[in-house]
Amino acid sequence: MTDLGVGKTPIKDLTDAEFEARYNCDRYTATVLSNRMRYIVEHMCTNLLHHAFSLILRDWYDFAATISGPASMNYPMSTVSNSLVLFSGAMEHAVRNAVEEYGPENLKPGDVLMVNDPYRAGNHVNDICFIRPVFHNDELVTFIALRAHQLDMGGIVPAGFSATKKDVYETGLVIPPMLAYENDQPVQHSFHLIFNNARYCALLLPDMITIYQNLLLGERLMKESLERYGADAWLGAINYSVDVPAESMASAIKALPDGVYEGSDLVDADGIDDTLEYEIKVKITKAGERLEVDFSGTSQQARTSINAGVFDTLTAVGVALKYVLDPKTAFNSGAYRNVDVVLPAGTICSATPPDGPVFLYWEAAQPVLLAIFKALEPAVGENAVGGDYGSLSIHNGHGVLPDGTPWVTVAQCGGEHGPWGATKTGDADSYGGFYMANNLDPATEAIESELPIVVLRKEYVPDTAGVGYNRGGASVLRDSMYLTEAHHTSSPVHTKRSSGAGVHGGKDGRNGATWLFSAEGGFDVAQRKDLIPVLDPEAYRQSTPVSGMLDPDTKAIDVEKGEYFWFGANPLWHTKPNDVFRYITCGGGGWGNPYTREPERVLVDVRDEYISIEAAARDFGVIITGDPQKDPEGLQIDQQATEARRAELRAAGMA
Repeated sequence: MTDLGVGKTPIKDLTDAEFEARYNCDRYTATVLSNRMRYIVEHMCTNLLHHAFSLILRDWYDFAATISGPASMNYPMSTVSNSLVLFSGAMEHAVRNAVEEYGPENLKPGDVLMVNDPYRAGNHVNDICFIRPVFHNDELVTFIALRAHQLDMGGIVPAGFSATKKDVYETGLVIPPMLAYENDQPVQHSFHLIFNNARYCALLLPDMITIYQNLLLGERLMKESLERYGADAWLGAINYSVDVPAESMASAIKALPDGVYEGSDLVDADGIDDTLEYEIKVKITKAGERLEVDFSGTSQQARTSINAGVFDTLTAVGVALKYVLDPKTAFNSGAYRNVDVVLPAGTICSATPPDGPVFLYWEAAQPVLLAIFKALEPAVGENAVGGDYGSLSIHNGHGVLPDGTPWVTVAQCGGEHGPWGATKTGDADSYGGFYMANNLDPATEAIESELPIVVLRKEYVPDTAGVGYNRGGASVLRDSMYLTEAHHTSSPVHTKRSSGAGVHGGKDGRNGATWLFSAEGGFDVAQRKDLIPVLDPEAYRQSTPVSGMLDPDTKAIDVEKGEYFWFGANPLWHTKPNDVFRYITCGGGGWGNPYTREPERVLVDVRDEYISIEAAARDFGVIITGDPQKDPEGLQIDQQATEARRAELRAAGMA
């Protein structure tokens, strides 16, 4: 990105003449066009969401759109849709690398370029990035890109989600930069290449046509603005859109104390065995208005497909810094202008082919974000952000209906949604996408209407949230019963240690876990007569552990004395009708000293069953009387006992 004066004279201090000289338009026009760009990508994404065919797009929001400038400007990404964050940062590099490899001089009006190579473009092979060059007066002035998850791209696992694939040849079809459309006509050999290697093509084809139509929509809206304001103003607005967050991030960095800050986070194991833990180490050096984010010392790339590529890690760096330092301006290329990233090749967050397969890339990218949160906690003080549930624990199941129709469930019935960590502004939410996602939650009715699955439970688990003056979000429990024989891959790779780190004196959220309950184990879930108890440790004796720190006898969660059960012990689970998978996510981290939380807020948490009466006394020093299940509105604070308990805690140096 060329220096356009940022760091010399701040944008707000420019005279009108100086502003126009820098951006080839006045302030009002730059603002109008930058807002227009945001409108375009949001309009495209809304339209795709409403017209997509496959569940991963329609029910999960697994796509994103961006706008980038031309080669002459080094492809600055000015605009990012409010959709899947995991895609957004990598798409700048996907556009640049695909166009440069194909040759910008070879692109023509009516072309659509596509690429899905994780090492060229980021993400995994199911995430095809479709790129439309936009011309004005025969000049290529901008690119509109739409990256969308395709339900299947071949490989050894239907739909692809597995942590046990050993190399790039097992992950699925790799597409180098090539045309999907030429002169607005589908390139037949490109579509044949995909459909000859992929499953579920009856859904892939209409999804790809819908994606193409939304690229046309984006192009039409862009051309309206280009015709009205001209290419110079449009390109100036791209620079303006990038410069604003660049200035804001530089100011946020400058406000930090100079120094060196370190943090780390772990991935439990890969799909070979549980002998290796994978640690993401980050050292952040802050000097003046610049940061260096150094991943030297991070564990080598994993032996199976839990790795991230370099562009996924760059996305995580940018998103982490936006959360902690500069949450109010847009996320685009400008976020990185004052940030240098040192990323040695061949680590779990910078894998190289063929033996560093990338598929569950977020399972390495999210710990990158959490490691940066931990590193910057002492620098940002009360602005620290607690850790979230950390791992999507993706569940991928497939089978055949009685009439012979194949079915697949992707990211609908695992631990894909869970809690965030607390901040100084308040308690954390307990149900959403993790910090790198921003996806939708598939509706229970949609799952049950299309798939042989019954969602038996979806609820919060008491005493799992990280305690603090502001409480982290509670762990989410999901029970899913499969009505036909099926095969499953389950990938909860972050249960050995909690991802929900507490900050600013707050405590960590509890670890999560996963189990399989066989219908032959003695309970009649098929008739809904006896749902599996949640809190009773004895209920887990009849289960088969999938992942977690569990008591080897009862198989219930035991973080302090339990043993680690490795998710890869069974790479492909085979289930009978009415078998149940249970997922419990990690809890979110707390913020601040829990013993300073107002007793009235603790009472509300007990009433709402986020915490138990016992935990209120133990973790908050608040004594509550009553029965939260039989008479929740009758709960009362014992003020005298609470004051005595907190005095005792203060005397012990805990409060």
